[in-house]
Amino acid sequence: MRKVFVLNGPNLNLLGSREPDIYGRDTLDDIAAALTEQARELDLELDVRQSNHEGHLIDWLHEAAATGVHAVVLNAGGFTHTSVALRDAVAAIATPVIEVHLSNPHARESFRRRSLIAGVVKGTISGFGALSYRLALDAAARL
Repeated sequence: MRKVFVLNGPNLNLLGSREPDIYGRDTLDDIAAALTEQARELDLELDVRQSNHEGHLIDWLHEAAATGVHAVVLNAGGFTHTSVALRDAVAAIATPVIEVHLSNPHARESFRRRSLIAGVVKGTISGFGALSYRLALDAAARL
C-alpha cells in the first residue's frame, strides 16, 4: 500500500479556534479524520503529523524520502513565506510534495503572496478551506 505523509506546520494545531473566518471551523483532527476515510477509499496509508518546529518538518521530509513514501501533502503554515531551510529540504528529496493552504495566500497580506517552496513542489492547492487537503490527497493518489 502506498503511504502519504500529511505534514502540518506552525499554528495549525489551533485550527477550529484560530481566525475561523479565514481558516474555517474544522480542527486539524476533523481534517485528519476526513483524510483518513478518503485515504481508505484511495487505497492509501496515511500518516498525519503537525509541529510548530521547523526542524521537525525538515526531518519528516527526509524520513519520507528515506522510507519510500509515495507523496507528501505539506501545509507549511507561516514557514511557507520564511523558510529557506524547508524549501531546500523539499528540493533535496525526490518524493513529490504538494503544497496546500486553507486560505488563498494571494488574497491576503502581501507578505503571504510569496511562497518560498512553490518553485520546488509538484503543485499547490489553496483557498478551498479543508477541501484543499482532500484535493491534494486526490492529486497525491494520482501521481
